[in-house]
Amino acid sequence: MSDPSTEPVLRAVGLCKKYGTGDGLVRAVDGVDLDVATGETVAVMGPSGCGKSTLLHLLGGLDRPSAGEAWLAGRRIDRLGERALARMRRTGVGFVFQAFHLMKELTVVENVELPALLDGRSPRTARTRAAELLDRVGLADRARFLPSALSGGQRQRVAVARALSNEPLVVLADEPTGNLDSAATADVLRLFEDLHESGQTLVIVTHDERIAATADRLISMRDGAFVDETRLTGGTTGNLGALAGLDG
Repeated sequence: MSDPSTEPVLRAVGLCKKYGTGDGLVRAVDGVDLDVATGETVAVMGPSGCGKSTLLHLLGGLDRPSAGEAWLAGRRIDRLGERALARMRRTGVGFVFQAFHLMKELTVVENVELPALLDGRSPRTARTRAAELLDRVGLADRARFLPSALSGGQRQRVAVARALSNEPLVVLADEPTGNLDSAATADVLRLFEDLHESGQTLVIVTHDERIAATADRLISMRDGAFVDETRLTGGTTGNLGALAGLDG
């Protein structure tokens, strides 16, 4: 019997996603194998349209594969029914998107507490957790603001706090700095470094070498498949050096 402590928290086996048929067939994800250990940060880079975001959606249960398997904490998720899959997304996975996807009519603290409320936590528990997370991302003083009153970098930090609401096993981030200027990117970069150091498992799709440099591993993707993998070491500065010359 295998030791559960050594098993990956996130696993893909022969994962495929195809669209269309015949001459119109598109292999968005084509036979991907991936193991992600607890506490590991994995960055996935590649040209636009190579399948990075589709892969993230498959790993997080937002989409179902055409073939292959997706596993979270030893549980195969691609075969789950819709209700079980929705619960898995609420409790096991935190999502951070390029476009933030905050509820514009809710305040910052209401956005952050929403996943916990949807999971059946008490309003007091959800609000306490949201307040702790907003303090962690440096936005405690913006709790009562609407998202429209925040900068892009602040909105993304709210999105990260929301992703952590239910203490997920893994956070999946899709181009988390794609809509941000340099100053806001630096703030989000520091936040992801903090998450990494705290032991949060992360898979980050990005074009930004600075974000990729926070990872333990960098995977290059092209035409739906993994084409290269680099083990990154030595902290952000060292990792930026290791990234030099890689085609992202």
